[in-house]
Amino acid sequence: MQAVRDRGLETGGQGEVDIVPAPRKSVLRAAAFAAALAVGLFVANSGYASAQDAAAPPVELTAEQDHQRVMELLHIPSLRPGPESDPASRNAANFDESKANPYPSLPNPLVLENGEKVTTARMWRARRRPQILEDFDREIYGRAPKQTPKVNWEVTGATRQLVDSVPAITRNLVGHVDNSSYPAISVDIQASLTIPADANRRVPVMVEFGLDAAVMRRLREQLEARGQKFPPPPPGPTWQEQVLARGWGYAVIIPTSFQADNGAGLTRGIIGLCNKGQPRKLDDWGALRAWAWGASRLLDYLETDKAVDAKRVGIEGLSRYGKAALVTMAYDQRFAVALIGSSGAGGAKLLRRNFGETVENLAATSEYHWMAGNFLKYAGPLTPNDLPVDAHELIALAAPRPVFISCGSPQVEGGWVDDKGQFMAEVAAGPVYELFGKKGLGTADMPPIGTSLVTGTLAFRQHDGGHADGPNWPTFLQFASTTIAATVSQYLGGFLRRELGTYMLRMSSRSPSTPTVRTLLLFVRPD
Repeated sequence: MQAVRDRGLETGGQGEVDIVPAPRKSVLRAAAFAAALAVGLFVANSGYASAQDAAAPPVELTAEQDHQRVMELLHIPSLRPGPESDPASRNAANFDESKANPYPSLPNPLVLENGEKVTTARMWRARRRPQILEDFDREIYGRAPKQTPKVNWEVTGATRQLVDSVPAITRNLVGHVDNSSYPAISVDIQASLTIPADANRRVPVMVEFGLDAAVMRRLREQLEARGQKFPPPPPGPTWQEQVLARGWGYAVIIPTSFQADNGAGLTRGIIGLCNKGQPRKLDDWGALRAWAWGASRLLDYLETDKAVDAKRVGIEGLSRYGKAALVTMAYDQRFAVALIGSSGAGGAKLLRRNFGETVENLAATSEYHWMAGNFLKYAGPLTPNDLPVDAHELIALAAPRPVFISCGSPQVEGGWVDDKGQFMAEVAAGPVYELFGKKGLGTADMPPIGTSLVTGTLAFRQHDGGHADGPNWPTFLQFASTTIAATVSQYLGGFLRRELGTYMLRMSSRSPSTPTVRTLLLFVRPD
């Protein structure tokens, strides 16, 4: 929903209603803003809505109003302005590498909060990983509710088609979110699943965060109105055709179908439903965590589909959806592999870097809804150096599963997404992967454009095109086909080894002198 001009309250998409004589407009608008702000501050300070509020309509705030409400809660009078991409601006973004690292020291992912070093994979999983997740929850992306509404998936249609000569079946899916706790908000997750029609076994599936078809139509209409045409697709097979050619399937989920990509939508969608139409608390989840939640719910469905190999489901996204894909991979350990496309700040780029998009951009009214309210502190009284975590630890949360970070050419895509900042974060995540016996990128030197770093479980490649990950799909699919097979095999082997080890330990307590038991314990003792 677009915000009404002059910071006025939104009118449910029906346009601004105003029959008051002109001299009183500003007075009423100011009063409306003050009232809405007071409601938001009261709710945020007193917790979620009471049972009496269950029938009340959602609070209507523009992005500007809600942003100001958050600043009031944080007692922040102003924020540092985000840099602009226009080089002629007085506040132009920095693209000078010599000025890009004002805070070169990163938080150490392998040191506990008490200073103790993390030395084993078990120690990472049991003690350090939860600490890092807590920091991301509280300060960066916000907390998802401990209990979210159930999702009932429905197949609304199925079609057979040829995709580049590959027979395929596409199922249209709708995930109906239970809104019985607050009927004023309805939420449906729009998605689709396409698999090879002649598959005789369960197939791996790549899930993409995709654009709403209506958004794509509006973009085409806007271009046509200016006498322009939508850019043609790049030559060669599409990523969907490449996936099907390997005998895999693909799914597309529309994140804006269940959480709007703006601050005005925070009292609606899945966030609004969980908050019963009230504004967020400072550590409540933002859109990136909500979009990741939706991808997890789609994976719930895929786990029930007999055509899908649910142990080999990957996640992919580009730009802001690249941010969402990395957040998904970090939080949901069921996803087997990730392709993170040009995700920039809030994704794979180090937030401590001053290059292109920065913390200040993420904290502005156009992007703050992606993050927790607490994140705004780091663009005001605090600096990025005060962040308890950074992007390398977000990548590390995916360990030991494979992650491929994709970027375009700075000469074509531009420097806004900070390719080097993403590369540096992936390098810094390497030591966590090494705890699991995995290889990182294998180098700390930024490779030339077109060079594939794919010999480890972390991968990186810059193609020579623009803001897209299409040119890197062939390299990614080869990387994924090798690494997820090894990862799944290791996971299953480790699981079986631990289960057998537990059984043999029980047996040894009963018959410790049995030679077979003593010998097996040497090989299968649980780690």
